[in-house]
Amino acid sequence: MEQAIYEDKRTSKIDKEEKRTILVKRKRNLKKFMPLFIMMLPGLLYFLINNYLPMLGMVIAFKEINFTVGIIESDWVGFKNFEYLFSTKDAWIITRNTILYNVVFIILTMSISIGIAILLNEIKNKIFVQFYQSIILLPHLISFVIISYLVYSALSLDTGFMNNTVLPAIGEDRVSWYMEPQYWPYILTSVHLWKGIGFSTLIYFAAVIGISEEYYEAAKLDGASKFKQIFKITIPLITPVIILLTLLAIGRIFYADFGLFYQVPMNSGMLFDTTNVIDTYVFRGLLGLGDVSMATAAGVYQSIVGFILVLTANFIIRRVSKENALF
Repeated sequence: MEQAIYEDKRTSKIDKEEKRTILVKRKRNLKKFMPLFIMMLPGLLYFLINNYLPMLGMVIAFKEINFTVGIIESDWVGFKNFEYLFSTKDAWIITRNTILYNVVFIILTMSISIGIAILLNEIKNKIFVQFYQSIILLPHLISFVIISYLVYSALSLDTGFMNNTVLPAIGEDRVSWYMEPQYWPYILTSVHLWKGIGFSTLIYFAAVIGISEEYYEAAKLDGASKFKQIFKITIPLITPVIILLTLLAIGRIFYADFGLFYQVPMNSGMLFDTTNVIDTYVFRGLLGLGDVSMATAAGVYQSIVGFILVLTANFIIRRVSKENALF
């Protein structure tokens, strides 16, 4: 009996010592990493204020906003604001354009970015690699306002490069580009790739250069060609990065780059059939009607659909390859 009591006391003493040791370690770690936490705090605050705090505004989508009484006291109208997006003849056109453009953008951006990243990895001169990286990334840093005028300088009917140099050289007549909607799917896709491909290329390039050279050396010893090395080593090893970027892009498949679809076509009414997407449609409706509730409803609709698409895509990936799923 006394032996049992002694053992219990000893065990209790050991437990207290272990807890005290754990607390001391936690305090040491907290003191050690405190500078990092302080450095991280501004970013977390910005993320909270910019990304999460505005989510409270989703309630506006279900109200008829009256600024004289405020958001809380405004009348609750349920899903009435969502009817605006689906009750007009343009609903199908803007939804079709938004989805199809983004699908094309995702496929082409991924394919071309991976190809360029692999080509950059073959360049052994660091100066040339840095030069090409800068050239590729530069368009990503240019505002769409500037890009819209660059495009206009190429497509203007009177002074454009295409109408004054390229078309006459091949014996073709001038084209009123801003009045011909059939050309704009190709123009917008080209502009999007030129501007946005640099950023994703650098991400894929970072993943490619992280692959150990030992894999390629072993493949060369086995007589594998360059294409086999790409498809058997490079692509499989950067698959997690491909899946991550694709999932993020799928989450925004109901969003469109406003600058690309509004500023580059110069808001030309003749091009609405091929350039009008959900974002530009809502913006024009907001300018014409001044309906904040309707615009918020469109944003909520896009967010919900994007969230569902990400969950669906991740579920499919998880069923096929669990280790490559995002969550």
